[in-house]
Amino acid sequence: MSRGGSTVRIGELSKRTGVAVPTIKYYLREGMLPPGERTSPNQARYDESHVHRLRLVRALIDVGGLPVAKVRDLLATVDSPSDDIDKLLGTVQRAVIPPLPASGQAEMQAAAEEEVRALLDDLGWHCREDHPALTALAGVLVSAQALGHGTFLDTVRRYAVIAAQIGVADLDYIADKRGVDGMLESVVVGTVLGDTALIALRRLAQVNESTKRYPHRRAGTLTENQPEALTQAGPDDLA
Repeated sequence: MSRGGSTVRIGELSKRTGVAVPTIKYYLREGMLPPGERTSPNQARYDESHVHRLRLVRALIDVGGLPVAKVRDLLATVDSPSDDIDKLLGTVQRAVIPPLPASGQAEMQAAAEEEVRALLDDLGWHCREDHPALTALAGVLVSAQALGHGTFLDTVRRYAVIAAQIGVADLDYIADKRGVDGMLESVVVGTVLGDTALIALRRLAQVNESTKRYPHRRAGTLTENQPEALTQAGPDDLA
């Protein structure tokens, strides 16, 4: 992991990364940050690789929203001697997909999983039948159906067309990195931070589409085309 360059003590490492010294020591104990170069029994120095790793850890926790335990496991996978990108991607996906809660609707879940498999077949997608994302998507369909939104599957089909292009972009991002280490790290960054980016982009797209479809709400102003009922609304109703 070492990138060489100048070395610093832990206090300077804290200043450069914004991570408190006690937190850095915790990461060292948990193996999330490799040991520094010992200069005495109680002193060590750290290089640019430690700065980079700390920034990665904080990004996964603060932006990606992952708990420390999952970040630790992901970093252990990244640091393991393997060049199997497909296996690593599966490990990362299993870490970031929330576990499906126990459900008393086993028959509905099984039926929804069959619908998801049929959708994947229609798309020509290759995926293991026990992939946690398949189970999670089926759980979403069960919840939608329980709420009386059985037609949500039609929207999911539209999502899938867009998701196919996202998958291409993700793997292009990974392939663009030099060396196995860079590719492995990019799987973690692209998947975890990519999920957060997609959520943010979706919200922005919703706002954009809403302002186009319902222009009377834009910037909190009224227009000539606005329904008469809305012209009687107070300021709080237009917030």
